[in-house]
Amino acid sequence: MNVIIYCRVSSDEQAKGCSLDYQEKAMREFCRKNQHNVVDCYREDESGKDFARRPEIQKVMKFCKSNKNKVDLVLFLKWNRYSRNMQEGLNNIAFFKKLDIRVNAVEQYLNWEDNHSKIMLAVYLSEAEVDNDNRSDGTKDGIHQSLERGICANKAPRGYKNVKIDDYNKYVEIDRVKAPIIQWVFSEVAKGTQSPNYIRKLVERKYNWKINKNSFMDMLRNRFYIGKVRVPEYKGIPEHYVDGRHDAIIDKTIFEKVQEVIDGKKKGSPKLSRKINPDLFLRKFICCPVCGKSITGATSSGNGGKYTYYNCSVDAKHFRCRAEEANELFAKYLSSLKPNEPILRLYKEVLKDIRQDGKLDIQKQIEGHKDEILKMKERLYNLEDKYLDADIDKETYYSAKERFNKNIDMLEEKIDILENPNRANIEPKLTSSIDLINNMDYYIRDAKVEVKCKLISSIFPEKVVFDGKAYRTNSLNKVLDLIYQQTNELRGKKNGKNSNNSSFSHLVPRASTKPANHKKTKEVNILNNQLIVVL
Repeated sequence: MNVIIYCRVSSDEQAKGCSLDYQEKAMREFCRKNQHNVVDCYREDESGKDFARRPEIQKVMKFCKSNKNKVDLVLFLKWNRYSRNMQEGLNNIAFFKKLDIRVNAVEQYLNWEDNHSKIMLAVYLSEAEVDNDNRSDGTKDGIHQSLERGICANKAPRGYKNVKIDDYNKYVEIDRVKAPIIQWVFSEVAKGTQSPNYIRKLVERKYNWKINKNSFMDMLRNRFYIGKVRVPEYKGIPEHYVDGRHDAIIDKTIFEKVQEVIDGKKKGSPKLSRKINPDLFLRKFICCPVCGKSITGATSSGNGGKYTYYNCSVDAKHFRCRAEEANELFAKYLSSLKPNEPILRLYKEVLKDIRQDGKLDIQKQIEGHKDEILKMKERLYNLEDKYLDADIDKETYYSAKERFNKNIDMLEEKIDILENPNRANIEPKLTSSIDLINNMDYYIRDAKVEVKCKLISSIFPEKVVFDGKAYRTNSLNKVLDLIYQQTNELRGKKNGKNSNNSSFSHLVPRASTKPANHKKTKEVNILNNQLIVVL
């Protein structure tokens, strides 16, 4: 009788008492005693839940199908090595039966000539499936009980780290390096003066963190930072929070303020930490030329009237200037930064052309993203099997699961945008942004104070230095900085200077010396960081 030996192990625990070597040795000894000829041996280290995800058993099936009448028996040690899913096991047995091949287990051998063997087969296969289900339920029960006791059962969020002494002694402690950054983030968002997304980008630049928008918002919503542990809905018990065994790093009051800011932004009206004085809107954007500290301001009475001044928050002697003069100088400063109008028109046309060209392969991109999602879900399925079979520990499972889910969400968002062109239509935003850039000084003079603040935040990533006579900065919005480089090259040409480094110089006409026409300032809804997002 020609026999194929099939060995499978799926966990460290099984490997200790039922290793691949032990299985192969036992089956070869069985074949020797019964004078069977071993055609080949296949060794598997995958889950027994699904045949389709086990490469070695697929090789066995392929070999048997292409070499009919050359194999009489597929042999394994026990039926739980063959399958832990009763229906899958029966289907696979039927496959081999059509090829006139029997399957059997050395330690649970069945006499196929006896009709009662079907009863024992059902017992062996169902026993393996029930054992697998019990282990799965036990794992879920254990996780739920840990959460109910306030123990973090998965990977700790940013600002904390998992500590493992042994398999039974695991806990979460504060990450002394990242926790202060998390505290600063919550403090800044709680002020309500900047959007969470702007602060996220600031964190990426300042601390070199890579965190997407959804993960950042989830972090701001996470009650783990105030000492709570979320217990998901389980067996009819509704979702709830319990006191965690870890130390909180965020004050509850600050956390609630952050929630108010986020909820306010979703409704279209971001809440500010306090009302901004329309005459002192530059306070949070400029710094003292002497000490570099923040600027404050106040209104005082004198000479029969009231006058508003900016001054250094540390020492008024360092810096003091009339607010009216400072605001007008700032408007003129923005006017000096105005890009060349032909450059702006060129940027708009280039972006529109890129957008148009991109439509040609949208369907190809969608199909590619869908294929990637299927692969991610397949890996998630395998990950779950390995976790249930105890092939991987809890930390590895949750870390990988979080990574896969984030990738799937990102790909689904891309597909949603590609399938809904109206959502990704940048034409209105592009036109609005071009108008905004071209008339920044007018908006600074006449727009609402909230609009002014958002506009300044979009243009200057860092504070601007003001010495009472002039403004200066080393940091501009990257897109605007690029546009200004092209504008300065054109202006240099106009003044008789050579500039051969511009990649746009042969495409753009000379800058006009006439002042730009501007209609009466209208109220605009400036999306936060619109200049960055659109351009």
